[in-house]
Amino acid sequence: MIETMSSSDHRNWAGNLTYGATRVERPRSVAELQAVVSRESSVKALGSRHSFSAVADTTGVHVSVADLPEVVEVDTAASRVRVSAGMRYAELAERLDSAGLALSNLASLPHISVGGAVATGTHGSGDRNGSLARSVAALELVTADGSLLHLRRGDSDFDGSVVSLGRLGVVTSLELDVVPTFQVMQSVHEGLGWERLEHDLDAVMSAAYSVSLFTDWSDAGPSIWVKSVDDEDPDRRFDGATRATSARHPIPGADPEWTTSQSGTGAWWDRLPHFRREFTPSAGDELQTEYLVPRSQGLAAVQAVRGMADQVRPLLLVSEIRSVAGDDLWLSPSHTTDCLALHFTWRPDADEVLALLPVLDDQLTTFGARPHWGKLFRTTPERLGVAYPRLADFGALADRLDPRGIFRNVFTDEALGR
Repeated sequence: MIETMSSSDHRNWAGNLTYGATRVERPRSVAELQAVVSRESSVKALGSRHSFSAVADTTGVHVSVADLPEVVEVDTAASRVRVSAGMRYAELAERLDSAGLALSNLASLPHISVGGAVATGTHGSGDRNGSLARSVAALELVTADGSLLHLRRGDSDFDGSVVSLGRLGVVTSLELDVVPTFQVMQSVHEGLGWERLEHDLDAVMSAAYSVSLFTDWSDAGPSIWVKSVDDEDPDRRFDGATRATSARHPIPGADPEWTTSQSGTGAWWDRLPHFRREFTPSAGDELQTEYLVPRSQGLAAVQAVRGMADQVRPLLLVSEIRSVAGDDLWLSPSHTTDCLALHFTWRPDADEVLALLPVLDDQLTTFGARPHWGKLFRTTPERLGVAYPRLADFGALADRLDPRGIFRNVFTDEALGR
């Protein structure tokens, strides 16, 4: 199926970006997808459109994998599931849970597509939890000549091909590691204060299976969102804080109707995200930026942002601080190092936000910060080359797998310094 797009109806989720694609192809089989790729000169895969950056933009043809045949194939013996790239995590979670299985981690929103989240290095939180891409054990993609390429963990090109920014081809399916289903208790704690948090930041972030700090960088200090499993006792670790007795939204004062339950224990898929799967985010209400810094530099980076709070707060809805375990994936923001992630949800004032980003980048580059590929940033190609030491290797891999350059766009050319 082909959709011819006008400039007014082909935008990303936030509405800050109008795509340049002339049309959207929605193949209903892998063979149809192969035919589209082999005949076009410029193609980019389109997921759930949740990226705030132009990582998925193109002036050629957008290819949606949402209409490819649904795949959910569980291999219990190998603790793996093969899933179609266009499936959203909320849909996959329901299928896995009914089979007694789970993913070890989920992002804040369960509505994003598996393929798009993996390609941009999207993550949840937890000292022991890596990015969503770290769970990938294998993937299948259509490359520039229309052929199918299968890669498995351990193959020479695998680590460079998982977080790929859509630059290597169109991913059709992925195999993900799974674990037995588990229960999670979520609670919110308030009033601990910055002094205590900065003194015990590592202890706070490691206090439970998943910990998120939400803050506007004021002197009041963050609220602590805790997702606990087994016998973890956050009250013991957060002595001096007060557990919230009613539901909270990450943005203070916002209606918590669509947040996941913050009382009692529930299924992993209903507690690990911050928002319920029934929730459909509204468009145009926010912009987002995120940097991941090595855990060893995390406290210094937090203090640096606190030092520029007067510049940040007027444009900010809320910030989130999370931890992410390291991985071996070349373009993952947590490549080879455990990280602290500093996330900024901005008011939809694009000009002012874009003007602030170089200043924020100057501050955080000092600490080895790596920007999230799907968010807004203004990091120079030179800085990206330092932050991502395998970036040149990725460029060579892209040239080899895509000699026609059909999966290039302005975003990837700038990132690779082309």
